[in-house]
Amino acid sequence: MAAVVYFLCALTSLTCFVLLFRAWRVSRVRLLFWSALCFAGVTLNNMLLVIDRVFLPPSIDLSMWRLALALVAILLLVFGLVWEEE
Repeated sequence: MAAVVYFLCALTSLTCFVLLFRAWRVSRVRLLFWSALCFAGVTLNNMLLVIDRVFLPPSIDLSMWRLALALVAILLLVFGLVWEEE
């Protein structure tokens, strides 16, 4: 059951990325671009979660990679928010 939830989270974040990217291509609002990049990172993070928890044995732990990717995704959004404020 947990694998289904992990997969649905990855699918939801991928959908958010696609919708934000499409909106950015139409309007060219930079905040949409940074939000899309953030959700791209979140999507990769969720895909790593699926790989880590479902496909890899418990002896292999990708939690540090997932945390680093989540940090990069959030930093992209924070950078976009600060840059738009100027």
